[in-house]
Amino acid sequence: MSEIAPEVLADWAASVGRTETQVQRLEVESLRRFALAAGDDPDVERRPPPLAHWAFFLPAPADDGIGEDGHPRRGGFLPAITLPRRMFASAEIRFEAPLLLGEEAELTSTVAAVTHKSGRSGDLVFVEVDRLIVQAGTPRVRERQHYVYRQDGAPTPLPVPADLPDGEVWQPEAVNLFRFSAATFNGHRIHYDLPYARDVEGYPALVVHGPFTATRLAGLAARHGALAAFSFRAQAPLFLGQPIVLQGGPEEFRAVRCDGAVAMTAKASYR
Repeated sequence: MSEIAPEVLADWAASVGRTETQVQRLEVESLRRFALAAGDDPDVERRPPPLAHWAFFLPAPADDGIGEDGHPRRGGFLPAITLPRRMFASAEIRFEAPLLLGEEAELTSTVAAVTHKSGRSGDLVFVEVDRLIVQAGTPRVRERQHYVYRQDGAPTPLPVPADLPDGEVWQPEAVNLFRFSAATFNGHRIHYDLPYARDVEGYPALVVHGPFTATRLAGLAARHGALAAFSFRAQAPLFLGQPIVLQGGPEEFRAVRCDGAVAMTAKASYR
């Protein structure tokens, strides 16, 4: 049975259709820092990273607008969902035209859906957000992002290493997590604050960002050609200090944990 009152769910669902528009110049150096943090080619003028749009339109709350977890406080554009844990779980992205570096762009974000489920693991609320980036009157990137809000759960055990499967081994270090957090202005404490990650959110180690893993899988996909579309779905957390195997291609990709669990799946299509 849900612990969330129906009127509270109705209030959250009332955010569907809410829009927010931002205008920003797509600065080259911001993209270069993102590319370096993601392990991509820093010559972004010649070869921008496949998920270049994630370098821009970053959330920028003031200090008093930051929650305990390091995310922006609840409310504002997104519904003020009170479940304590939140995660950027998946996205579907279409690349319709190249971004124009050094030029202004407009991002329009729209709350597309708010849904609630209740089961043995407790309450879950799913929020979907549509994002459209336009430059010079031309749509450049369309993206639907999926966020999951959930209750506190049991502590997550550290995966027990097994024989690694075939693929490209990636093992980010603490400084890599810090650089990706900095390049994306992501203050979520599970990526840099071990006592918080362990004692509050129940993780056994610092957590590798889902978007960081997605950028690596997108980079692997981009070796096969120019992306027309890319999607990913996080399935299990990845932890600092443990190897990750990136594998697949040309259309389906995976990030596999050291215990053999698939932590993220992705799909790509090409021009």
